[in-house]
Amino acid sequence: LIQPTSAIPYRREITWSVFDEKANRVANMLLGRGIRKGQKVAILLMNCLEWLPIYFGILKAGAIAVPLNFRYTSDEIDYCLKLADVDVLFFGPEFIVRVEAIVPKISQQMLLFFVGDTCPSFAEDYHRATANCSSMAPKVLIDDEDEAAMMEAIHHATTHDDVFLCIPPLYHTGAKMHWFGSLFTGSKAVLLKGNSPQAIFQAVSSERCSIVWLLVPWCQDILAALD
Repeated sequence: LIQPTSAIPYRREITWSVFDEKANRVANMLLGRGIRKGQKVAILLMNCLEWLPIYFGILKAGAIAVPLNFRYTSDEIDYCLKLADVDVLFFGPEFIVRVEAIVPKISQQMLLFFVGDTCPSFAEDYHRATANCSSMAPKVLIDDEDEAAMMEAIHHATTHDDVFLCIPPLYHTGAKMHWFGSLFTGSKAVLLKGNSPQAIFQAVSSERCSIVWLLVPWCQDILAALD
């Protein structure tokens, strides 16, 4: 994960083995809290290193992941959680105020886990909740008929030697599914928080990216920056 700032660039990384262990801890934590196959778990996070291990931990538990748009207001979050019949919500520091506003409406019927450094009083700390959970894969049978197992095939003909730069928000299905190529091949994937031309150029150069997924507006911005 690369998060460019005006002062100090912020960079974090994990290996695929650690990624798998984190996903297993999430799955075992959910199972330990009584979550079972078919139940709904929502993710309300900006792009971060925790996003995808949480997503796959949900799937490993046999639950159904419900990614939420980071632009949602409090009322829209409340509406979507109830519409999807969500049992658990993972949320990040950018959403504390929005989630806190609807806590009286949702806290009694769902578990709330905060993914960040300073956990608010109305939620549980994600890192603390998963820290002592097993890093072994849970014994939950997932087959082709399970909704948690359905996903697209490999994209971009990705190879093990490729480096894929993922810029769009991970709540968007397109971003996640394109990223799966890196997972399938065990190749390097880079998450970028921010989409300015400078940030994109810096990431491509420093990480030696060979595959970059760009949307039309970003291409226009890059071309303008080159002029």
